[in-house]
Amino acid sequence: MSNTSRGLEAERQAAAFLENLGMRILERRYRSPLGEIDLVAKDGETVVFVEVKARRSLAFGLPEEAVGFAKQRRLARAAEAYLALRGLDASPARFDVVAITPAGIRHLADAFRAS
Repeated sequence: MSNTSRGLEAERQAAAFLENLGMRILERRYRSPLGEIDLVAKDGETVVFVEVKARRSLAFGLPEEAVGFAKQRRLARAAEAYLALRGLDASPARFDVVAITPAGIRHLADAFRAS
């Protein structure tokens, strides 16, 4: 299975997991010149920007550890553009990470703040 196929499968699993939590998926693989967001969801009135990280093993650390400061900044810029484009500037928003490993799926709600 290619890395692209694995990534798409991880995003599918994450979307299904979040839907089971009661979230509604608004977009998958949102792209803008400022960056890409794996999933955009609604949790009640909150717009949730989700970064999906998957690992086949923990040899290189936990999946969520790959969401460093530079990645957070890119996500925040893309999220700001998304909110402006959709007229959702006044909506509450947060950044979540969904980590997928052979042991299962972990959802880290409000994983980081845009600064």
